[in-house]
Amino acid sequence: MFLYITCANIKEAKKISSILVKKKLIACANIFNNIQSVFSWKNKVNFSKEVIIMGKTTKKRQAKIISEVKKIHSYDMPCIVFFKISSGNKEFLKWISNSTR
Repeated sequence: MFLYITCANIKEAKKISSILVKKKLIACANIFNNIQSVFSWKNKVNFSKEVIIMGKTTKKRQAKIISEVKKIHSYDMPCIVFFKISSGNKEFLKWISNSTR
């Protein structure tokens, strides 16, 4: 599974990524800095710079990841979504599975 989380800043993204890796909830994370986001919040269009975390994990870790991220994230309602990996390098996919045990 791919994990996608938006964060307020690089410090928050590094903190969340580190915790998830240390707890073996994700195998690794890529952090994309300085992303321009446009979104509706409280009936208003907002513009904000954000940081994106892309992580690799397994389906059975989803609920625990959501719980952990919500404890430490600065947003009232953080974006935490998952995308299925349908295929790929078998050795890499096995590494994800082994790294999240």
